Amino acid sequence: MLAVERLNSIISVFRERKIAVIGDLILDKYLWGSVDRISPEAPVPVVDVKKESYNLGGASNVAWNLSALGVKTVLLGVIGKDENGKLIRGLVEEKSIVPAFVEDDSRPTTEKTRIIAVSQQLLRIDRESKEKLSPEIVRKILSKIRDISEEVEGFIISDYGKGVVSQEIVQACVFSGKPVFVDPKPKNYHLYKGITIMTPNRKEAYECVKASPEESIEFVGKRIMEDLSLDKLLITLGPEGMALFDGDRVKKIPARARKVYDVTGAGDTVISVLATVRLSGGTWEESAILANYAGGYVVGEIGTAVVYPDTLKEIILLNLQV
Repeated sequence: MLAVERLNSIISVFRERKIAVIGDLILDKYLWGSVDRISPEAPVPVVDVKKESYNLGGASNVAWNLSALGVKTVLLGVIGKDENGKLIRGLVEEKSIVPAFVEDDSRPTTEKTRIIAVSQQLLRIDRESKEKLSPEIVRKILSKIRDISEEVEGFIISDYGKGVVSQEIVQACVFSGKPVFVDPKPKNYHLYKGITIMTPNRKEAYECVKASPEESIEFVGKRIMEDLSLDKLLITLGPEGMALFDGDRVKKIPARARKVYDVTGAGDTVISVLATVRLSGGTWEESAILANYAGGYVVGEIGTAVVYPDTLKEIILLNLQV
């Protein structure tokens, strides 16, 4: 368990960090309403929309989480030349994130629309392209990685499988010599060799190595580490907490969520806090513990949510008193 003095010393230097996020930029759109009747046209609820709102999603949400922690954040990704791209630019500016965007007029800015009523998500509608980026767009991203690699302390690769993350881009981050934290997509598993750490959830971890459900989490974790030549791995286990693989050691960290309303963006929060704490001098175990607390907090909120330093302190201090 973290001592209060140690916790404060780590959090106090968050504002000195500078981290780059690379990955799939997503605009999260929310339609909030109420349900009073079933449609006469089909057995589906009729949602009376009261308001709509927009948030940063995907790699954009990782950047928002970092910025909320006080980290100087650079966000690198692809947007379309469309209204959603403009909305992402506006939200990024509003949240004090430095944009390093590449515009691609051949693809739309990814949008996920969630319809929510009575504190429940009823439906999600996706508008996106999953095509690989053109060589020209990849060259522009690689140029931006080279430009920012000297000024940042680490990279977070947020892979949502929308076509932005490629072997060239991952290796450019690895070759920078800076720590590389990856939130993976199983279909791109083969791309992540040589990174510092990745943070799959249980389902993703098993999919990565095509393991049967009967296999232990220890077996799966060690397979991943061998395949990718990793020394560190963090697997999130939902209500069972986390498993931190550190060399030959496996540390189980119990879950901290007191209520679960919405798991949207929880993985974004976990990797953001993990990277920030580690780059602020925390051990891997301390980094995982704080990420676990933060992840437990955001699943208790509806929609994408972030954790601020004072909130993180309050969460941990509250648990120290239990």
